[in-house]
Amino acid sequence: MDLSAANKDPCDLYALVGQNLTLPFVFEGLGIHELRWTHNTKIIFHGQQGRVSHGKAEDISKTGSLFLKNLQFSSAGIYQADVVNPNRTLAKTWNGSLCVMDKVAKPQLTYICVKTSAVVLNCNVANPQGLTFSWTLFMDDKTLISETKQTLSISLAQQKVVRSFTCSVANKVSKEKSDTVRPTCESPPPPPLFCLKSQTVLAVLAGGAGLILLLLVIIITLCCRYRRIKTQMRRRDQEGLRMLSLNKLEPKISPVYETMHQTEDAPTVSQTSLPKDCCENVTQPEAQTENKPAQLSADAEGQKPSPVPKPRTKGPKTPNI
Repeated sequence: MDLSAANKDPCDLYALVGQNLTLPFVFEGLGIHELRWTHNTKIIFHGQQGRVSHGKAEDISKTGSLFLKNLQFSSAGIYQADVVNPNRTLAKTWNGSLCVMDKVAKPQLTYICVKTSAVVLNCNVANPQGLTFSWTLFMDDKTLISETKQTLSISLAQQKVVRSFTCSVANKVSKEKSDTVRPTCESPPPPPLFCLKSQTVLAVLAGGAGLILLLLVIIITLCCRYRRIKTQMRRRDQEGLRMLSLNKLEPKISPVYETMHQTEDAPTVSQTSLPKDCCENVTQPEAQTENKPAQLSADAEGQKPSPVPKPRTKGPKTPNI
């Protein structure tokens, strides 16, 4: 397969519907020669030496060109011109393919502000097949760039620099340009923190409030407990200091008093076992002297006085015999 033939434009000539066109054929010295034009192998003009058998003489120029007027889609096809010598030999030939196209409509330029911080512009036109699109971006009334797609995406940062846009559409025979558009897209606001329903938000807030209240109750309880423990420890320390000061003030007890400070259950020496002379010799001052340490000890002990030993009772004096 010949790629050059596949890529070759099938039309040699393009014309607009309703347009007049002159087919480019030139032959000098046409006078005595025979001229024949065909359209898709159908004879549309035939003449020789000023005599015309098909067509009109005014449709042919002096050099043999064919004038086509008010072209329609049916005018498209293959045109061929043949010049024949008087001896019936071919002097010159030409052929070409004509394509008739309609005029493109004026495009409408629209834009959309998308969430991705961009502007998408669309060049809208009927029957976009086979059309060529071009974009012109202006900054300070100067053309920046041109694009060839039907849509154009530009960031908001670029949109702040490029103030206006236009798009154009064209085919082989016509071109139209849109009006200038100045997009007014703003940067999107920051997304909301919560994309939830109102009922869900209220439930979450209620739960948060309950949790905060519970934490406050726990904190207050712990503070009260800590304060109570601290108060008890302070009282305990004060009591310990008070007892320590009382212990320092308490006088030392003599060993004599300790021997005298005995319980009632301890066995006592019977008075009858003692000699009478010993009992008689104990005088009243000595007994009072023995009782003084016990009284001092009781006064010094304060809240817990030790029991004072019972005084020795003197028996009745026996008469001397």
